[in-house]
Amino acid sequence: MANEPLKLTVYSREGCHLCDAMIEEIHEFQAGVELAIIDVDDDEALKLRYGSLVPVLMGEGREICHYFFDPAALESVLNNLRARN
Repeated sequence: MANEPLKLTVYSREGCHLCDAMIEEIHEFQAGVELAIIDVDDDEALKLRYGSLVPVLMGEGREICHYFFDPAALESVLNNLRARN
């Protein structure tokens, strides 16, 4: 389990430059994460929940950041995972 990649989700939408930037920054920041990208416009519930906040980075069942990538917030999640393992 300690060697499993951190599973992250980015809630985004097509044509969103902030979404594209966040996804690129996540890949540059941390190799070895498993990143799922979900278009909020494909699901009405997600659109209502995250539509005005995209992009939203989620991990470990909680929001890490939205609008702009926050490397310190992601590092905090990674450190918490390391401490548990």
